[in-house]
Amino acid sequence: MNPSSAAQDRALNIPSIQSQVSPEEWEIRVNLAAAYRLVALYGWDDLVFTHITAKLPGTDTFLINPYGLMFDEITASSLVQIDLQGNKVSDSPFDVNPAGFTIHSCIHAARHDAHCVLHTHSLNGVAVSSQREGLLPISQFAFSVLHSLSYHDYEGLALREAEKPRLVANLGQSKFLMLRNHGLLTVGESVAEAFQAMHRFEASCMVQVRALAGNKELIEIDPSILSLAKQQLQDVRRGKGAFLAWPALLRRLDRMSPGFDA
Repeated sequence: MNPSSAAQDRALNIPSIQSQVSPEEWEIRVNLAAAYRLVALYGWDDLVFTHITAKLPGTDTFLINPYGLMFDEITASSLVQIDLQGNKVSDSPFDVNPAGFTIHSCIHAARHDAHCVLHTHSLNGVAVSSQREGLLPISQFAFSVLHSLSYHDYEGLALREAEKPRLVANLGQSKFLMLRNHGLLTVGESVAEAFQAMHRFEASCMVQVRALAGNKELIEIDPSILSLAKQQLQDVRRGKGAFLAWPALLRRLDRMSPGFDA
């Protein structure tokens, strides 16, 4: 490949499709692209692997990352629309990660409240997912997660249809899923909710890894305190839920990773 061809490949120049989709779809695209950029900004990405999806309301289709783009390259217009069988619904020059389709399609199909599904292979998340006791009740971050946490055992790369019913059954109605030996997954009624849930999940794993490295006796939160989590989390967010922090996160992206909304 000559230098000019390489430069053209590096300059993606993806045209905007804003005029071709509804305002509702465009807003979802912008928020989903923002989530990808934020995952990269926080260092939770794994090259071009892992995935975040958002379902388009009133359809059986969802948006997923173009396979081969780094998360900090993803834009609203580059996201690929696919159906529950993995077929592209709209024209795109990009492929789709088959493991991303396997995991996300079955959750979107089974959980109608799972408008966004976010999956990471962060080092802290994988480290804790490999510990037999899973997430320990040792931090306020974990307090935010444990009230709605489930586990799914490792079955290799998520490529087999046979794994889908077990994954769905293990997730149940939880918002947080620890994929053993694999990573973390969150679901939300919005992109903002799934991202904020992952922020709590990742932080709880980071604290656990550091606390265990200290080789000192750990103080676990009393179960009676853990039972207060759901109500207290609703109270502290003052009825705004995940949208309390989301506008500020978008402003951070405008400063640090502009162009996600193109």
